[in-house]
Amino acid sequence: MTELVAGLDARRVRANLEGVREEVTAAAERAGRGDAAEVQILAAVKYVPTAELPVLAEAGIGLLGENRAQDLQEKVAATGETFTWDFIGAVQSRKVRTIVPHVRLIHSIASESALGELAKHRDRARPGLEVLIEVNLSGEHGKAGIAPERLDEFIQRCPVPVAGLMTMPPLAERSQDSRRWFAALRELAQGRRLRHLSMGTTQDFAVAVEEGATIVRIGTRLYR
Repeated sequence: MTELVAGLDARRVRANLEGVREEVTAAAERAGRGDAAEVQILAAVKYVPTAELPVLAEAGIGLLGENRAQDLQEKVAATGETFTWDFIGAVQSRKVRTIVPHVRLIHSIASESALGELAKHRDRARPGLEVLIEVNLSGEHGKAGIAPERLDEFIQRCPVPVAGLMTMPPLAERSQDSRRWFAALRELAQGRRLRHLSMGTTQDFAVAVEEGATIVRIGTRLYR
């Protein structure tokens, strides 16, 4: 079980953030992308206690992603307008009503029940709420995500605007092993003129940027 982060130091976190930015810039340049600033660095805070969040603000981090609806509510209540929030965890349908008032993006819409709850609770949503559809590109059994062949009809039935796609590639020892899945997600998004690609974590974000990521989800790299 992963332990909660404790004793964060703003100078160390800022230095780690700058290191990530440098790698993002280098990856964007390798891929011939015009502007690395279009890649958003999202700090994943599932294991960061509420009391440590002011350190992230001091370090210059403004975009946070939470995995749990209850923790999202607590952290938003404690920090007010300090951060912009996304929801990046698996979406439990019964939790949609508690998520939508607080976030600009839900990264992980992947079920019929989630679509139904989004429709039911649109009036509770933060203005401008958009979602990303999670795609199971590898076809792994038991893994969340819409199969690519179902994507078009799923997007058509989504009751809130779809801004892009998200994927979690299969576990791999080398970051390069994720490239094929990131490239496949990019092709799906380009074919549907979707602007956001949420892909890449601490282990493989540079490869994700090379393949077109617009949001990378970084956790331990920022805090260690």
